[in-house]
Amino acid sequence: MSNQQITIETKIAAPVERVWQAYTTPADITRWNFASDDWCCPSAEADVRVGGNYKARMEARDGSFGFDFEAVYQEVEPGKTLAFEMPDGRKVRTTFETAGGATIVKTVFDAETENSLEMQRDGWQAILDNFRRHVEA
Repeated sequence: MSNQQITIETKIAAPVERVWQAYTTPADITRWNFASDDWCCPSAEADVRVGGNYKARMEARDGSFGFDFEAVYQEVEPGKTLAFEMPDGRKVRTTFETAGGATIVKTVFDAETENSLEMQRDGWQAILDNFRRHVEA
C-alpha cells in the first residue's frame, strides 16, 4: 500500500450545517457522489457514528461497470470532521471549516497503487466539485 496522501478542497457558499447534512445523508449522497455525468450513485448508506458503516454504489450509467465503495467511520464530529477507513486499510479524513457564510471542505486520503496520483486526485476532486454544485443549487 502506498503511504502517499492526496489533498482536495473546495469552498461552498453555504453554512456548515447544510454542507454536513448533504455530505452525510444518503438521499443527498446519491445526487452528488460521482465524478462525471456518465456515472451515478444509485444507492447509499451512512450510519454516521464511530464504528458505523458507509456504502455507496457507484455505476456507469450505461451499466457497463459498477462497484461498491465501502468504509467504516473512525471519527465523527458533526459539522467539523468525518474520517473513515476503507477495507484495504486506506484512510480518508474530511474537515469542514466555517469561512464567513461559506464552508471549506478539505479531504485528505491515502492514495492507492493502481492508478496515478493525478488520476486519483482528479477523480476525487471532480466528486467534491459535484458535491459543491449540489449544495449550492
